[in-house]
Amino acid sequence: MLILVHAPAYGSERVLSALRLATAIAGQESETVDLRLFMMSDAVTVGLPNQIGAEAGSSLQLMLENLVQHGAQIRLCRSCAQARGIVDLVLIPGVSIGTLPELADWTLAADKVITF
Repeated sequence: MLILVHAPAYGSERVLSALRLATAIAGQESETVDLRLFMMSDAVTVGLPNQIGAEAGSSLQLMLENLVQHGAQIRLCRSCAQARGIVDLVLIPGVSIGTLPELADWTLAADKVITF
């Protein structure tokens, strides 16, 4: 399963909703899921550590760390990260920079693609 996220990390609840769904999928026990998240546009900023969020409950960083622990692969679009000046910054452990060819491969391999 591939989840594409385009929304900014803060300012709307779309990233939070995407991570909540991904967490529910990763935590279910009825079947094994190859879960991949690809952040594009302003969503790439979610990969930066130590941000303080305004939403109630778990921080986005903790949600990403939990997903990584459950085996999810999380990539930030390289060109999107470059455009925002974050491509060379330290990222949350387990989150890495990805490429459009990698996204193309993930898309072709996925049984389901969800976009936020």
